[in-house]
Amino acid sequence: MRIKIDEKVAEAAVLGGSFFGGGGGGDLKTGLVTARLAVELGDLYVVDVDEVPSGSYVVTASIVGAPAAKEKYLKPAHMIRSAELLRDYGGVCVGGFISSENGGASTANGWVPAAVLGIPVVDAPADGRAHPTGVMGSMGLHKIKDYTSVQAAVGGSREAGTYVEVVARGSLARVDKLIREASVQAGGMVAVTRNPVSPEYLRENAAVGALSKAIEVGKIMQKHYGDAEGIAHEAVKYLGGGHVVNRGFVSNVSLETRGGYDVGRVIVKSNSKSYEITFWNEYMTLEDSEGVRLATFPDLIVTLDLKKSLPLSSAEVKVGDEVLIVVIPKEFVPLGAGVKDPEILKQVETVIGKKVW
Repeated sequence: MRIKIDEKVAEAAVLGGSFFGGGGGGDLKTGLVTARLAVELGDLYVVDVDEVPSGSYVVTASIVGAPAAKEKYLKPAHMIRSAELLRDYGGVCVGGFISSENGGASTANGWVPAAVLGIPVVDAPADGRAHPTGVMGSMGLHKIKDYTSVQAAVGGSREAGTYVEVVARGSLARVDKLIREASVQAGGMVAVTRNPVSPEYLRENAAVGALSKAIEVGKIMQKHYGDAEGIAHEAVKYLGGGHVVNRGFVSNVSLETRGGYDVGRVIVKSNSKSYEITFWNEYMTLEDSEGVRLATFPDLIVTLDLKKSLPLSSAEVKVGDEVLIVVIPKEFVPLGAGVKDPEILKQVETVIGKKVW
């Protein structure tokens, strides 16, 4: 498979990515700008894992930080510089880029350096849905005892004195913490290129085909634009499982930025009952007013804006929004190895204060 990304396909990928964001994955408008810029900068292709040149490595491009941070400053140049740092200082022969996840902004991560450097995007993101931590998007590398993580992060404003460049090498957990701290020092967000892996490893541990699925869901959103319920039902049908929970108005949003993450909850009230959605960047749990758990990360919980027929993230949802709550069980979401580990998922419990495993 070799897909040439034009502007229409780019839009579909970002729209579908926002659906798979599940409350996170970055700002949709930012994703559209990034994707369109990549198309303008050079020829951009999506290829199968099998088409990655032997002897080269696939690297993950991501944005790390708190989407709601007020001082964040991130530009396409940061993404290119991050890739160059990993290549030049990390000594990595890059044969393909993948995103760490699907999301409104994150689906297009890696596209700008891919277009500029003439390297393809591989249809195997580290995770098919958005997630909060670096380890969750590391395809199970944390389980490899002697694996050395190499990561390059860039972000911040030179004018404001927050510009940061970091190249770190070490254990995955330690380097992830360094990169997270770099995002804080940069004002809230950094562009990261990280964790080179072989095509063979990618095939076994990434969310193979998840970018194609985002494109197809995006095409559904393009076709049914203005009809949120039509989008929801068609997406559920295409993915093979899930359901529309209810529609209602957002009555309360609590959000705090803690340690480089957005943490809080959203309350949605319908005519018959209310729903609580907790989030740690992404939506983590969904419960009704009777305390019945309806979905738990990595299940996909989506809030579709009924007026705009677009997914709303936890960083942008506000009181008064009328939303449609959609749930896609994890069995129908392409997932990478990083969000299948019970020990990793237990981290969620300490943040949101609810049982998830």
